[in-house]
Amino acid sequence: MIILPAIDIQNGECVRLYQGDFSTAHKVADSPQETAAQFRKAGAAWVHMVDLDGAKEARAKNTALFLEIAKHSGLKVELGGGIRTLETVETYLESGISRVILGSAAVKNPELVEQAVKRFGERIAVGIDAKNGMVATEGWLDTSEVHYLELAKRMEGIGVRYLIYTDISRDGALSGVNLEQLGALNRAVSCEIIASGGVSGLADVEACKSLGLYGVICGKAVYTGALPLESAIEMAGDQRC
Repeated sequence: MIILPAIDIQNGECVRLYQGDFSTAHKVADSPQETAAQFRKAGAAWVHMVDLDGAKEARAKNTALFLEIAKHSGLKVELGGGIRTLETVETYLESGISRVILGSAAVKNPELVEQAVKRFGERIAVGIDAKNGMVATEGWLDTSEVHYLELAKRMEGIGVRYLIYTDISRDGALSGVNLEQLGALNRAVSCEIIASGGVSGLADVEACKSLGLYGVICGKAVYTGALPLESAIEMAGDQRC
């Protein structure tokens, strides 16, 4: 299983939010570049990055920073937030980003996801973020009428291999991952599932590994010290996938 430590970017700074609320943003590290270097030193192979400004404005922001991390950190970068066009997908993937995440587009513009998958295959992931099982979009500011399992099956049908599932109510809360919903998702589709939101310690990593998930994104727990990254990576196993 892959451990993906997270770096969320707002105005060029490394921040964390609570349950996706932009008003709760607080700086958690002095330098995104140094944070990525520390993740690499701990044994990480991937870093999960989110363009919070992009998510809010529905267009790519902070692009130079993401490309710098991809070029110099030694980590594979998985990037989401504000990616709404095929041109943006192409720019990122041809400039060093390893995998891009389409979120709101999966609900509002599934044709874009289909086009991206046809062109870039496994380098496309879809982020499914839900409140009470219903998918949220536009940086979690809007809630749709689409159930997360329904969207997952749609994405599987157009060839998406990687799904990132976030229970928004648990994001940044250190309350534990939603094993019930993650298990249901893993059983419902053949896609590789990455858990996000609520990781509070090594027990969550162990539980996700027991479910047979592909990966776990770790944010606040790493920054607070509740989750020793090196230990999580050791527990997860081979990070080369």
